[in-house]
Amino acid sequence: MKNLKLYVVIMLLPLGMLAQKIDNMASFRDLHSKRYFRINYDNDYFASRDQDYTQGYSFEWVAPKLVQNPVNTILIQPKNTEKKYGISLEHIGFTPNNIKSPNIQFGDRPFAATIMLKSFSIATDTLHKSRFIASFNMGLIGPGAFGKEMQVAIHEATGNTIPEGWQNQIKNDVVLNYEVSYEKQLFQYRNFFSLQSTARARVGSLFTAAGLGVTSTLGIVNSPFSTHLPKKRFALYGFAQTLAQVVGYDATLQGGLFNRKSPYTIRNHEIERLTAQVNFGLILQTKTLYFEYSRALITREFEMGKSSKWGGIKVGFRM
Repeated sequence: MKNLKLYVVIMLLPLGMLAQKIDNMASFRDLHSKRYFRINYDNDYFASRDQDYTQGYSFEWVAPKLVQNPVNTILIQPKNTEKKYGISLEHIGFTPNNIKSPNIQFGDRPFAATIMLKSFSIATDTLHKSRFIASFNMGLIGPGAFGKEMQVAIHEATGNTIPEGWQNQIKNDVVLNYEVSYEKQLFQYRNFFSLQSTARARVGSLFTAAGLGVTSTLGIVNSPFSTHLPKKRFALYGFAQTLAQVVGYDATLQGGLFNRKSPYTIRNHEIERLTAQVNFGLILQTKTLYFEYSRALITREFEMGKSSKWGGIKVGFRM
């Protein structure tokens, strides 16, 4: 915690933005290419824990041919911007503190897993140094997302405690979510330091929330907002975010909107309507490679819950 506080002070961060588990489209994660593939993997193992947001992964593909994706017709796309189109497959899982017990853990979060196919567009305005992102998620929450099978297989392979409470997980329901975000560069000093603000909203059957925030980067940075500064083949920089969101609905805690037969959920009045999150990490980019290591901490998301933390890695390849 002392190291985290020191890092935040060094990076001069004020407020936060919308907190979420997997965010591949922020400007500081830009690969400066219209064609790339990237893998994301999160796990609370990196933070020596095994509860709350326990694991998440995504496979992301961006390519010019995806302009033909029919889902793009419902995505907001500002004119006079440089656009990228992509799709990603995302899977996230959540568990209570005691994964060994087969009983419902009252007062803790329920077991939950989701799998989603995301279509997205990224529109960058280098003149006004802004970035607009729109995405649409289609998927499933519940046993059909194979959260149990995934966690059991990993724990068996690593010799860890086998979870036995997945029979109490959130039941199958449809996931339909729409998200928009606007990012604006506030300040940049050459290719060494930048500060961006963000506004974002999500509406749907999985998450409904909104937030504002700020992100900073420090090091050798290739900003996606700049046209007058030369792009370098090599970049190495740290990033830090302070995050906050107002929560309207969270199906991983409250159950699906349509299927109300889950054996255990967190009641509406027990949801924390305001959460805060801090992310920080290091990114290395070469001509063809993207590598990131990150850590995250979030305040409690429901009344009886506790703060949570996890880590993640991302590996990407320009094509």
